[in-house]
Amino acid sequence: MSKLKKIVSFLTFALLVGIILSGCEGESVANKNIATRIKEDPVITWGVKYDTRLFGMMNVKTREVEGFDIDIAKAITKEILGKDGKAEFVEVTSKTRIPLLKNGNIDAIIATMTITEERKEQVDFSDIYFDAGQSLLVKKGSPIKSVKDLTSKDTVLAVKGSTSTINIRKYAPEAKILELENYAEAFTALQSGQGQAMTTDNAILLGMAAENKNYELTAGTFTNEPYGIAINKGQTDFTDEVNAALRKMHDNGTYDKIFEKWFPKDAAGRAEKGAQF
Repeated sequence: MSKLKKIVSFLTFALLVGIILSGCEGESVANKNIATRIKEDPVITWGVKYDTRLFGMMNVKTREVEGFDIDIAKAITKEILGKDGKAEFVEVTSKTRIPLLKNGNIDAIIATMTITEERKEQVDFSDIYFDAGQSLLVKKGSPIKSVKDLTSKDTVLAVKGSTSTINIRKYAPEAKILELENYAEAFTALQSGQGQAMTTDNAILLGMAAENKNYELTAGTFTNEPYGIAINKGQTDFTDEVNAALRKMHDNGTYDKIFEKWFPKDAAGRAEKGAQF
């Protein structure tokens, strides 16, 4: 073998070893026991939305994310780790949240994530922490009063990677669907006339309607969409700790205080509390 070939062979071998070691390192991070790790380093990293009013929205003035999901995550962190525990937040979307969890970039997802059988094949869920249902957001005065009113002439706006598209195809099979990257883009499209209705969970649409008086929810809900906290499979100890924290928050009134902060009594009838512990 020539000297050049030997050098090439050695470099190729070194590269392969590096890739293998890198992959092993990434896997060890994702699979490390979270419950054990956070006792040594009291930090829980949560995947949250940055664009969902009432649940997870970036405050442009403070540069901090705020919302119901954020406060629930902080309260769970305090219950598990005590007053010195720290909650850190990473932005996720409907498309990126599970990959980030599986790769070990975040410890848990609390991001208006509906519990479904399909998702249970990839992740484990906590107990239900918020009951929601899919609804429609339309311009005031719209003839669309029910999901049954959607026809082949109507375009419904939804977010990629969510369950909303699947449900609309089931309940309004003739309607056209336009999928956008996030809720902000979907609502902008609704405002610009690219669709006649926007669909997702009623709690999210409630936040949009609260800030945009020309739009309203119509016809109540047509699905049951319970939210859960997603945790990587194999992290049973951590999942148990999260569920124990939720139960304690429910018993001591912490959950109720957070709920009333973001969903005051005049809105509670439109966004179901319904946490089950």
